[in-house]
Order: sequence, then C-alpha cells, then structure tokens
Amino acid sequence: MKTSNRRLPEPDKSPQSKKRVAVVDDHTMMRDGLIQFINAEARLEVCWAAASASEALAELQKSLPDMMTVDITLPGRNGLELIKDILALAPGLPILVVSMHDEGMYAQRVLKSGAKGYIMKDASHNDLMEAIRRVADGRIWLSDAMSDEVMAAFSGGQPRRIMDSTHKLSDREFEIFQHLGDGKSTQQISDLLNISTKTVDVHKSHIREKLNLEDSASVLRHAIRWTESKRLGGN
Repeated sequence: MKTSNRRLPEPDKSPQSKKRVAVVDDHTMMRDGLIQFINAEARLEVCWAAASASEALAELQKSLPDMMTVDITLPGRNGLELIKDILALAPGLPILVVSMHDEGMYAQRVLKSGAKGYIMKDASHNDLMEAIRRVADGRIWLSDAMSDEVMAAFSGGQPRRIMDSTHKLSDREFEIFQHLGDGKSTQQISDLLNISTKTVDVHKSHIREKLNLEDSASVLRHAIRWTESKRLGGN
C-alpha cells in the first residue's frame, strides 16, 4: 500500500477526554454490538467504524483514534494486511484483533504484524472489556494459554503450535489455508475474500509448494487436519 506523507490528525489528549476507539468489522450485528459495548464504558467512545480495510484506511486519514479493534476476515485485504497498513500510516497505534478464529491459529501472526492483542469474539464481556482497556493503555493482551505459548517461544522453547510449517505461508496464503480447513470451496473463498477463483488457485499452488505437499487434495486434507487440531487445542 502506498502511504501518504500527510500528517494525520492527532486525537484529543486532554486528561478529561475519553479514549477514542475505531471499530473495523464487516459483520453489521457484531460491529453494532461492539460499538454499543464500548460506548457503555465511561472512559471509552467509538469515534468511527468501518466494514472493510479500504473504508478503515480512508477513515484513518481523516480521524486518528487512540486505539482500533480489527477483525481478521474482511472483504478485500484481510485483517493482518490491514494491521500493517494502519501501522505504516500511524506507527505505534494500539490495535486489538477481535476475531471468531481460534487464537491458536492467528494470535502469533497478529503480534508479528504489530498488533497489541488478540481476543476471540466468544470471550466473556469482562475479558473483552479488559482487553480493550489494556490495549487502549498501550499494553499487551493475550489469554493465559497464549501467554504461555509466547513465553515458551521467547525463552527458547519450541512448542509445535508456534513452530509448525504454516509459518512459511504469507498472511493471505494462511488465510486461504484456514478457510480450506473450514471446508470452504474455491468459489466460497473467492466470494468471501472478494478475489477471483484463479487467484485462489494460485495461492493454493503456493501453499502446496511451501508445505511440500503432493497435490490439491493433499493441501485440503492437511488444512482440515491442521484446523481440527487447533480447535481441539492440540499442538
């Protein structure tokens, strides 16, 4: 993404001001529910919301929030790509990913992309609010389970969840791999990501090569087994 050199507007930093939160989610009910949830907190307010990466970047150029919540699965550019675009425009902006996907699948990639935390959409209201508050204050949020994984990685351990071969995949390839694991067809992935079926097939070919698999059927079987193992909490 080409970034502008234009200085972004600064958020209000006065002591009495609320933390301004931007919400990015393509599901209307989830987006509206999250807006209502955040606005109910005395020290927080939603300054704008977006349903896609392109819409979020356009809003960001007009109004800089104190933090953002971002979904992973978005039309066009996915949440991981969006995080990198956001931080290119606003380095250091705290970002919390709020996603339906199991944290074992994405949390490591989210942190590598520069976000401050990852929480699943089915988390308790208390955990969700604590995650938002913590990230708004510039701190890291992860569940206890994922915190243990990260600590193991940085202390020299090599848990398989972190070291498995999917780390070879690009963010887009990984997203498609995960959708294949969910049982989605090429056409369904094309529709969901707003890309052509030909582009999906090209990514599938790259996945096959990077994971050293024989054919498309092997890619599908591997994706399904991998996804099921993550949902069961396996390594």
